Amino acid sequence: MILCMDHLNIVVTDLKKATGFFEAMGFRPVMESELDSAFLEKATGLSGVKGRFIAMEHSGSFMRLELLEYQPAKAPDGRISMANQVGFRHLAFQVEDMEKTVESLKALGAVFLSPVQTWEKTGKKLVYFLGPDGILMELCQYPASPEGEAA
Repeated sequence: MILCMDHLNIVVTDLKKATGFFEAMGFRPVMESELDSAFLEKATGLSGVKGRFIAMEHSGSFMRLELLEYQPAKAPDGRISMANQVGFRHLAFQVEDMEKTVESLKALGAVFLSPVQTWEKTGKKLVYFLGPDGILMELCQYPASPEGEAA
């Protein structure tokens, strides 16, 4: 029986760059390790690769983010960055201040796919962007409830 979600793994081409990007979003590294070829071959079925990974946590989440850099890396498939591709699609992060977060991420090289949008039905603000290696992500900001807390 499944107890809970454990982690989300993202394969990146530059572990240092990706780690810095997610640190700027408030994640902190909690474990770092080299992964040898023998272990990766048994675990993944891939031959002739080794890797490095960093596990990261965020105070606002119970799930770990694991960044993994394979050596040698496989070229990224640009189709994964398209919102309508079948399969895993994007990460979404709730933010307190949409405009401030957008500006901070732009300074880190994030590419935003549109201006911030507001969903009329709920008042939710959202925007899609591409992070390191074209990883599709979304920022969400919910309107405050009558009590002053984000809904």
